[in-house]
Amino acid sequence: MNPNATADDRPEIYRALARMRDATGLPITFGGEVGAARQVKLSQIAGPNTGALRGVRLEPGRGLGGKAVVQRRPIVVDDYVRSPGISHHYDHIIQAEGLRAMVAVPVVVARTVRGVLYGALRSPLPLGDRVVQTVVEAARELEQGLAVRDEVTRRLAWLDRYDATDCHRPHWELVREAYAELRILTQTVDDPVLRGRVRAVAETLSAVAGRPPRSGNVPVLSARELDVLACVALGWTNRQIAEDLGITAETVKSYLRSSMRKLVARSRMEAVVSARRFGLLP
Repeated sequence: MNPNATADDRPEIYRALARMRDATGLPITFGGEVGAARQVKLSQIAGPNTGALRGVRLEPGRGLGGKAVVQRRPIVVDDYVRSPGISHHYDHIIQAEGLRAMVAVPVVVARTVRGVLYGALRSPLPLGDRVVQTVVEAARELEQGLAVRDEVTRRLAWLDRYDATDCHRPHWELVREAYAELRILTQTVDDPVLRGRVRAVAETLSAVAGRPPRSGNVPVLSARELDVLACVALGWTNRQIAEDLGITAETVKSYLRSSMRKLVARSRMEAVVSARRFGLLP
């Protein structure tokens, strides 16, 4: 596992490879993580295969993937074993799998190469711009997904260390910021297990850090209304909230008006105060 990663990247890599294979029609896609010494370990394969690739470790600069890692750019060959532009340390493995035309694209997160995605044909034919672009886009989507997951995991680790009984004001501000960001990040997490955990932690944080309600008549706010109020509590403008939640400023106003009505509040900040009084926000 890459030491810069906060979790195992392999499940995300496999999902990207499976989507990539479906989108391109390539008979096989494969890839793996990049380690501390920039060594690629091929661990994920989508499509029928002989098993020759699985577990292979590629040194930096060697082969197609090793070159892609060092140069941090996509590398394409029409016929791997005849290409003059790459080293041929792994020809026996490629030949055992019967691969010819190939593309390798590095996955770079926070300026660190975390993995490599490959697509391949078993014939020496040009892959075509559309196929190569699809593989590149799959790598970019994976980069974004890993970056979001890393941030969520970092926030969760911070919350795990946080002592809710230590109620100094600077800590409360950090809690409120973390709560708002967790609610926003929940909308961008594709992994249903991780998304559920993030949502549960956000709700637990609100319940533990929030004040207990003064009565049993607690207003019921929708998830989006709470998203908006959590951001309002940090002093964000409607435009900032809209950009982070991926909605329009008018939609933000609509959610805010609805929550103000439920909370019997005459201003946005009064709505935040009321929500905290009812234990709906930390």
